[in-house]
Amino acid sequence: MGVFLVWYSLSKTPLDELINHFKKANYYWIVLGVFFGILSHLSRAYRWQYMLEPMGFKPKYPNSIMAVFIAYLANLGIPRSGEALRALTLTNYEGVPFEKGFGTIVAERVADLIVMLFVIAITLCIQFDFIWNLLMTKLNPTKIIILLVIMMVFGIALIIFIKKAKTGIALKIKNFILGIYEGATSILKMKNKWGFIFHTLFIWSMYMLMFYVTILSVEDLHGEVPVGAILIAFIAGSFSIAATNGGIGLYPIAVAGAFSLFGIARVPSEAFGWIMWSSQTLMVIILGGLSFLYLPIFNSKK
Repeated sequence: MGVFLVWYSLSKTPLDELINHFKKANYYWIVLGVFFGILSHLSRAYRWQYMLEPMGFKPKYPNSIMAVFIAYLANLGIPRSGEALRALTLTNYEGVPFEKGFGTIVAERVADLIVMLFVIAITLCIQFDFIWNLLMTKLNPTKIIILLVIMMVFGIALIIFIKKAKTGIALKIKNFILGIYEGATSILKMKNKWGFIFHTLFIWSMYMLMFYVTILSVEDLHGEVPVGAILIAFIAGSFSIAATNGGIGLYPIAVAGAFSLFGIARVPSEAFGWIMWSSQTLMVIILGGLSFLYLPIFNSKK
């Protein structure tokens, strides 16, 4: 899938033009973006400590850092495999039971999902007129109303069905939703909840900053990208990473597609997407690989 997406992306933009943008790029901004990315991962590792401490576990911070980088490295190969490998790393080196370590990671993802939904809500508020007009031009207004009514009816029916569920797949869905709710509310009950909330906001602030400063590295995008385009492209890029193994091939397409809605040229947009994805992926490969090699050395005394 990733190979096809890379081919599709490169088929739309001549390779020599992409290479030219890479050559002309201001690497000061790219390095700064990578720095912000590293800070987000370090903060994620520190935030994890808050989740483990109430269960009586205090893993060494370097082990948490290396587990996080190894997890991101694994996700480049097999999507979502990194979460299991991250929990397994602390099981092997810190004695944290796998199911407990994995449970904290799921709770973390719930917190990240909440922040992501918050970013989407802010984007909808800021760009409501633009998004609404876009929908009106792309879709028939009658079809939009019918679609909204169908979604509302389906949502209400699903809620009633799940509430009454006693067995089968409906009960599993109900338990899954309740588990997400309990995971989210447990954050507010933890001892260091404000520290956890601070690091969660810090992580996403770093994501936004690394996205913004990397845009500055592409000369043809200077002054061309409004705030609304940055927010929508950031959301599109985030979903592309979640949908594939690290966003390979899809990330530049998603970002360029978002920018195109604002009339921004496709070639520099895709070039930015490739620069952004390449710099962050290279950072994960280097630091993830070093973590994989150094982890057993750091814990050799055990």
